[in-house]
Amino acid sequence: MQQRNGALLVLASAVAFGVMPIFGKLAFEAGVGVATLLFVRFAIAAPVLWAAVAVRGAVPRSAGRGVVLRALALGAVGYAMQAGLYFLALQRMDASVLSLILYSYPALVTGAAILLGRESANRRRLVALVTASGGLVLVLAGAGAGDFDLAGAAFGVGAALTYTTYILVSDGVASKLDALPLAALVSTGAGFSLGVVAVATGTLDLGFEPAGWLWLSLAAIVSTVGAVVLFFSGMTRVGASTAAILSTLEPPVTVGLVFVTFGEALGLVQILGALAVLGAAVIVNLPSRTVAVAT
Repeated sequence: MQQRNGALLVLASAVAFGVMPIFGKLAFEAGVGVATLLFVRFAIAAPVLWAAVAVRGAVPRSAGRGVVLRALALGAVGYAMQAGLYFLALQRMDASVLSLILYSYPALVTGAAILLGRESANRRRLVALVTASGGLVLVLAGAGAGDFDLAGAAFGVGAALTYTTYILVSDGVASKLDALPLAALVSTGAGFSLGVVAVATGTLDLGFEPAGWLWLSLAAIVSTVGAVVLFFSGMTRVGASTAAILSTLEPPVTVGLVFVTFGEALGLVQILGALAVLGAAVIVNLPSRTVAVAT
């Protein structure tokens, strides 16, 4: 029962994450700018996450000041940059293609970990890297020369690379903080830095259509707070590897929803690329098998 409930929670999290591009696109249509979207999203999400931390009694009292500052810095620099690049890309390209570009990060993390000597370059990991790379090429090539936005694709790849770096750097912090306070600290750091940038550049504009507040609130509550809490609640029941595999539902959810909402559809070549990207994510996260050798 615990495994089944955990799996359902992770799948619900994938749906919550997968609907984020829909809320973003609808917010853009309501006149919300990228800087405003980013700041308001985290300004709403951070207090709600802190409330969840207090309710669950997960306040990081035992964590040292250095760990807390590192977590805030992760949000202020790493996560803020990733989110900024992601939504800049979302303004310029199909959400379905962007979701697949971003989801190349499991293979990118594996490749970087191999280069850094954190993981060994075994056959399974190398197959995943080659498969993800080929899939990403197909996804981008299938966009067609006429509809291809080079800047949007560059922002999308930048978001995937930034998220890869964020994951690798956050590894040390995550081992010293529970997931929920870590998410609250990261959101707080991101909200602060994005707010400073928006005010300093004069791009914070709250004069958008009233419908924009609905999409911003849903992006914060459903696709940030809800998605994070559901994922970590499910992961504690099924384990990290299973949770990562189940999370591959996220891109198909995005692809399906953007087709229904905006009429964006993947071509045959892109579908083949999507299957390769998702297959690589599953391969990377499959648990290693220990083989007993007879003596």
